[in-house]
Amino acid sequence: MIFTETELKGAYIIAPEPVQDDRGFFARIWCQKEFQAHGLTTDIVQCNISFNKKRGTFRGMHFQTEPWEEVKLVRCTAGSIYDVIIDLRPDSATFRQWISVELTADNRKMLYIPVGFAHGFLTLADNTEVFYQMSQWYNADYARGVRWDDPAFGIQWPFEASVIAEKDRKFPDFRYERICKSDCEDA
Repeated sequence: MIFTETELKGAYIIAPEPVQDDRGFFARIWCQKEFQAHGLTTDIVQCNISFNKKRGTFRGMHFQTEPWEEVKLVRCTAGSIYDVIIDLRPDSATFRQWISVELTADNRKMLYIPVGFAHGFLTLADNTEVFYQMSQWYNADYARGVRWDDPAFGIQWPFEASVIAEKDRKFPDFRYERICKSDCEDA
């Protein structure tokens, strides 16, 4: 696997290294030793998929707070997505910055999302499926989100979403105290 750290420290784009022959190819997409060698979390406790019928479907920008913070490893297994993460770590030099990566079934890239990031995506094709490996179980009491079009981040989406869940549409404007523990200071 090829691990490329993004400008947001700790977030990686991971590409397979296919070995090809007459049959097609074989490639590793998960190896505990390789992830550990890059200092990445290898505790996977849950795997999820989301299937999205329509191009223009938006999901996100989701995260969980302490003590249920989670690492995500995301891969698009059918179709394609414009995948976005936002650094919500207040002590980070890239706090409130975001990056995007196009994940497709054809490029087979994955996005490793460390603890402290919000994650969301916009589907670029009909019938898109996304596979998530998670380091923590889902806990609704600690689930949070920020709005996909919040001016605090200025995310540049390739086009307007046409399908958005009501809860994702109604996240309030970003304020740091909404995402941290009750004893944190306003950033």
